[in-house]
Amino acid sequence: MGTHSVVIVGATGLVGTTLLSLLEERDFPLNKLFLVASQQSAGKEVMFQGETLPIHDLASFDFSQSRIAFFCVGNDLAAKYIPIATAAGNVVIDKSFYFRNHRDVPLIIPEVNLNALSDYKKMNIIANPNCNTIPIAVGLKPIYDAVGISRINISTYQSVSGTGKDAVTELTEQTRQLLSNQQIHPRVYSQQIAFNVLPHIDEFQENGYTREEMKIVWEMQKIYNDNSLAINPTAVRVPVFCGHSASVHIETKDKITAAQAENLLAHAPGIKLITGQFPYATPVQDAAGRDHVYIGRVREDISHDKGLNLWIVSDNLRKGAALNAVQITEQLIANHLSS
Repeated sequence: MGTHSVVIVGATGLVGTTLLSLLEERDFPLNKLFLVASQQSAGKEVMFQGETLPIHDLASFDFSQSRIAFFCVGNDLAAKYIPIATAAGNVVIDKSFYFRNHRDVPLIIPEVNLNALSDYKKMNIIANPNCNTIPIAVGLKPIYDAVGISRINISTYQSVSGTGKDAVTELTEQTRQLLSNQQIHPRVYSQQIAFNVLPHIDEFQENGYTREEMKIVWEMQKIYNDNSLAINPTAVRVPVFCGHSASVHIETKDKITAAQAENLLAHAPGIKLITGQFPYATPVQDAAGRDHVYIGRVREDISHDKGLNLWIVSDNLRKGAALNAVQITEQLIANHLSS
């Protein structure tokens, strides 16, 4: 692979800093790397591969200097600056929600729908799915291909790092305050998050589901190219620093046993099957800081002949965000871009 000039927009956030680490870990083919953030971070410096890199101000950054742009910012900034980046000749890999449902923007998970990657040429934008959608889609893909899936029930257990640095700080502070018998004042979340669970992520929609829950529906159907796939999600925020979990129940079109499903999962890319005396992974012990999608507690539904249950865990900052974006870009460079 040839080398390319790359910019990370949102380089000081949790996903941006994780992305920076992954570029170094994976020896990404860089020609030059630019780090961009808000005006508050502009002028600061970050070490990368023994070199000191400055943080540039997003508002004044010249995107003609780069060819590949990772956007790790929210919807408003993505909507404003991604068109500027593409107009300057960049291919953009976007972590925000803004372009995910656009018909001309591919929504890519390399282990699931790499065949759709060539569609990036329509707008020079590739959308990175939600941090919940990615591990669930990876985990279900082998079963979907083998016997089909008609319906999915999902309950997610999402860590505070999915909200950002301020949420991590809030959980830390609330834990300390509660253990010291001090009063707490929630700021990031609507209610106390320490020692609590909140069945409320993102804004409630007219149908009673939150937007986080609906993202799973919209994105799974687009990634699988299957609008008939019935999905019923509940998204819950839990007092975990890093790593998302999901209890997933599926109804397959053809019967598959737990043993057959485990055999498929054991040989699927990106998946680590957990079996044995304790047949499950946890965010803290297994997923945090690692790249696999961990799947365990595979068992047949005792209430439905074609039902199957799975427990899925992954690092939401790595495979759920930054790693998936890097994997997309590695495939883009290898098969679509010239140096």
